[in-house]
Amino acid sequence: MKKLIIINGVMGVGKTTISKDLYKNLENSFWLDGDNVWLMNPFVVNEENKKMVIDNISFILNNFLKNSSTDYVVFNWVIHSENIMKDILQNIKCINFKLYKITLMCSKETLINRIENDINEGLRDEDNIRRSLEKLAMYENMDTIKIDTTNKDIDTIVEEIKKIVE
Repeated sequence: MKKLIIINGVMGVGKTTISKDLYKNLENSFWLDGDNVWLMNPFVVNEENKKMVIDNISFILNNFLKNSSTDYVVFNWVIHSENIMKDILQNIKCINFKLYKITLMCSKETLINRIENDINEGLRDEDNIRRSLEKLAMYENMDTIKIDTTNKDIDTIVEEIKKIVE
């Protein structure tokens, strides 16, 4: 049975890094980073664009799942509410797949440190710290498997996820 692995978490927790490594460690896998379907300049959050992004994500996930060589589909994004999760999943047409919803968590100190490293590399700005900290608690309440990434390296986290999904 095909497996859809959704990895969510607050901005800066390590979703992209973990998902990229996970997909490389799973045979017959595809990977979608939700940010890649919302690359626009300027970045505008409105109802039309939110609908477009959900449609884009659903379209790509459906194509990955229906591909005959698929065993695993890894999808990561900053899904911070059950409503967003539901909006994505209700558009998935493939009926024979097992769903794993995994939230990456970490301590506030670790999150700040990771975002500060990204700021130093020019990948994020100072406001990302505030916005991430504000949303951190929202992920604790989601109906997902929680993995605390605090003080863990990438390989350890990937192996933890593989034990869940294999």
